[in-house]
Amino acid sequence: MDWSHYRFRSLWALPAPPGTVYDLLARAEDYPRWWPQVREVNRIDDTTGLVTIRSVLPYDIVFTAREVRRDPEAGVLEIAMSGDLDGWARWTVTPHRRGSLARYDQVVDVHKPLLRRLAVPGRPLFRANHWLMMRAGRRGLTAYLAGGRQAV
Repeated sequence: MDWSHYRFRSLWALPAPPGTVYDLLARAEDYPRWWPQVREVNRIDDTTGLVTIRSVLPYDIVFTAREVRRDPEAGVLEIAMSGDLDGWARWTVTPHRRGSLARYDQVVDVHKPLLRRLAVPGRPLFRANHWLMMRAGRRGLTAYLAGGRQAV
């Protein structure tokens, strides 16, 4: 088993129509407005950006995100990631009850040297750190959808 390889899936039930959620998720440069752990998104060109994230644990993850799929009809946004993380991430937004379901899938290999050195003993903490980040993202987006302003 490669202890630096991760697969994640998160499901966010959101109180807004799929088109609204999709449009917000498609604007990655706005993520820091509602997702506290997404510290910076700096555009490099129309389909690529440099992203810095930090959750509870005291380290930054920096990676280049390159758009590989943008399909509003299917509700799919997908990126390729390289840097501290190599792999891909995908949002799939579908109707759900009176709102939307945003499904986040991610498959990555960690390349940050510190995290690779701590891969075996740190794995449960790294997974918990990711879970906390995703929980905060869901809460932040829900608050942003409700008020159109930055979540606390």
